[in-house]
Amino acid sequence: MSYGTADSLRPVTLDDVRGAQKMLTGVARATAMEGSRHLSQLVGSPVHLKCENLQRTGSFKLRGAYVRIAGLLPEERAAGVVAASAGNHAQGVALASSLLGVHATVFMPNGAPLPKISATREYGAEVRLHGQVVDETLAAAEEYAAETGAVFIHPFDHPDIIAGQGTVGLEILDQCPEVGTIVVGVGGGGLAAGIAVAVKAIRPDVRIVGVQAAGAAAYPPSLAAGHPVTVRHPVTMADGIRVGRPGDVPFAIVRDLVDEVRTVGEDQLSAALLLCLERAKLVVEPAGASPVAALLAEPGAFPGPVVAVLSGGNVDPVLMQRVLRHGMAAQGRYLAVRLRLTDRPGALATLLGVLSVVDANVLDVSHVRTDPRLGLAEAEVELHLETKGPAHCAEVGHALREAGYTVID
Repeated sequence: MSYGTADSLRPVTLDDVRGAQKMLTGVARATAMEGSRHLSQLVGSPVHLKCENLQRTGSFKLRGAYVRIAGLLPEERAAGVVAASAGNHAQGVALASSLLGVHATVFMPNGAPLPKISATREYGAEVRLHGQVVDETLAAAEEYAAETGAVFIHPFDHPDIIAGQGTVGLEILDQCPEVGTIVVGVGGGGLAAGIAVAVKAIRPDVRIVGVQAAGAAAYPPSLAAGHPVTVRHPVTMADGIRVGRPGDVPFAIVRDLVDEVRTVGEDQLSAALLLCLERAKLVVEPAGASPVAALLAEPGAFPGPVVAVLSGGNVDPVLMQRVLRHGMAAQGRYLAVRLRLTDRPGALATLLGVLSVVDANVLDVSHVRTDPRLGLAEAEVELHLETKGPAHCAEVGHALREAGYTVID
């Protein structure tokens, strides 16, 4: 593999990616590509979903991790490897190490989801919990590497990692030779860089669009500055792309080969995850749904045919529950409303009768009588309702006001 530097024009070559593809034969799956009728109608051209959420370990990370570890010298393998991750990279390193007979130690933050911690252990790695955020975990892993001689396996800032991730691009060209645009989520940039190297070398006309969460978007300011820039305290539900600084090696490739990097908000991520679940019947984590979020945000901006890379499906069930509610609210299918009514027997039943007439399903009711802001004969009710969309939400609000209730915004 080529090792390159941040100043190299092409730290990874097409030959590197093709070599990685041979190395991954029988290890990583050539994941399915599914058409999406709904997104195709929205975009106005065919849209295909590249299902890396169905990859072994639930994300594309196995590809790069295996190539990186397989390329180690015998004495390096004997020293073992160490990694830091909140989930997907951890599982990729754990399985790759197990397949190659290398001992792996993986540092994970204390707040990492329990399913991801359990899966990493089950794949054979020794898991150590350290710190509250990934930056603290990363520092602990690097310190461990310095103390023990274990090889640190970076999640994105290494040419071998990028070459492994680039095999996704080769599969896309094989499965959809006529592709016009590839949309891919971007955290540190390893996946986008690898896809760009592979695809642009064969089809330079293909447009490659990266997508970041707006609360963790380090690439736009970095590209504007011409060098990696750190975003302090990145915040997003999409933990798979919650990275504060681009990697030096992938940044150089993204700068030169990726056509555009867009950002999406939390509402758009939630709506995209919900769409993948309802329309495509695919469980996708928020980071994996980011390309779909970009399509939903501006469907006319992507020349087709379009391939959206669903990079991972490792979503914590607790987060999934919160995100689905958030997505339903963003689509007008979940409505929270507060109102005041006269505090008398049967008042709540009368209110629920109004909601029944407009076919709003009540999920939860909170009834307050003792707030000092309330009048002597008043009560405040907060309702969580399941609705059918923005028009239905407006209908519910109108019905409540028509019935004489004071709705509190």
